[in-house]
Amino acid sequence: MSKPFFTISDNPGYVGLNTTVYSDHNDFCNEISKLLKHENNHCVNYYSIKNEDNIELICIIADDTEKTLRIYISNVFQRDKPLCSLTLSSPQMHVFEREIHENHGISFKGHPWLKPLRYSCNRFDRNGKMSEYPFYLIDSEELHEVGVGPVHAGVIEPGHFRFICNGEKVLHLEIQLGYQHRGIEKLITVSENALKRSILSESIAGDSVAAHSLSHVQLMESLSGIDVPEKLQIERCIALEMERIAIHIGDTAALCGDVAYQLGQVVCEALRTMVINTTQLWCGNRFGKGLIRPGGTNYPLDNEILDSILKTLGEVESRFSEVSGRIYSLPTVLARFEDVGQVTRDQALSIGAVGMAARTCGIPRDIRVTHPFQYYRKYNAATITLDSGDVLARGLLRVKEVVSSFRIITGLADAWRNTGGRPGRPVYDYSPRPDSFSVSLVEGWRGEICHSAFTGSSGEIVHYKVKDPSLHNWMALALAVRNQEISDFPVCNKSFNLSYCGHDL
Repeated sequence: MSKPFFTISDNPGYVGLNTTVYSDHNDFCNEISKLLKHENNHCVNYYSIKNEDNIELICIIADDTEKTLRIYISNVFQRDKPLCSLTLSSPQMHVFEREIHENHGISFKGHPWLKPLRYSCNRFDRNGKMSEYPFYLIDSEELHEVGVGPVHAGVIEPGHFRFICNGEKVLHLEIQLGYQHRGIEKLITVSENALKRSILSESIAGDSVAAHSLSHVQLMESLSGIDVPEKLQIERCIALEMERIAIHIGDTAALCGDVAYQLGQVVCEALRTMVINTTQLWCGNRFGKGLIRPGGTNYPLDNEILDSILKTLGEVESRFSEVSGRIYSLPTVLARFEDVGQVTRDQALSIGAVGMAARTCGIPRDIRVTHPFQYYRKYNAATITLDSGDVLARGLLRVKEVVSSFRIITGLADAWRNTGGRPGRPVYDYSPRPDSFSVSLVEGWRGEICHSAFTGSSGEIVHYKVKDPSLHNWMALALAVRNQEISDFPVCNKSFNLSYCGHDL
């Protein structure tokens, strides 16, 4: 008899579902709990699908040592019967079980925090109102609450932050999101237009266009058996690294702005503009919209564009190296960054942190290395880690990753010149395999992005699921501000720069 799980060794990868063996739910929980006791494993995604007479639970566990994914599927036939909660043994599962509860009304025995996650339009209990969100309360005459948002003073997306403070010190922060839910997963599922699906995917998070569109495109290519030439794989990796450089430099500018270091802010803002204008030169859009498409591209690199990219990035690297050296040697800046907003390694492991939030706590989670995709299968993108877990670490990691991305793009450019052929035009008439499940992971600048999909008997997409790294990492921000001055919240928030719309979908 087949094992009650699938193992996927490739990224992206797929499995046929004709011989699906469903796990007993208790076995499902026990096996996943065992896996998550080891820090080389973490939950990539855990979600639910409503079928005619049952609800399927799908859990994807990444093994960073073996470079594999394990997919577990369990059927639930009695929604009114509480299920065992994985959160009790693995706190990182809290956010996934909250979403399952909100979407399909399933309760989890002993879950300490079964609160709404997104307030999606198709949630199970539509009587719940955002204005009635059950914030955590502490009854004390010595404490007070401070509410921030959902409308903010700056140019920022909507989200509500509820602080419980003792004087100026933050004891607890609870973050309520869900103001931007657009139903993007449903829109991708119901659309039969492949171009529209690509456009939707690159609109998930405006600062991660290359990362989300690549995750979607390689998922569709995996399901449809489309082989992508190496030259196109290299071009996609260059685009992903350019996105990383642009956002990291822009975030460095924002961090400088939050501590009133105007020179660092304006110089980094100008350098970011140089990078995104170079992306515009390549594909006509500063954020890379339209660049990544299934099976091919409308904007293939040529030697002239590549030379321009390398020339601009060379200038940006030199100037960024100078200004970042000034930023991170100024005592007034360091005093605002060092030991502020600290997240410990144990906390990061507990909440399942990914990407930058994990790497600044000494956890080497980087999909480019642990589950390589595109040309990263041949090109080593070394993982950079720091261990102090504070604002300073999150700032310094950006600088180090910018330098690394310059090196990676230079190496990719050499590989591109030595690779023959020319990418073809996009393929929009692809035919996904019937009765299949596929997973696609991409390391965006913020961290691990996951797209997954089920197909039906005719190859149609019957369910599509998106996971942005912010889903894991918002809890890291809530932990970072504990015992901090409330005036440090803006710089803590900016040091993570998490996505509201990527979380809300």
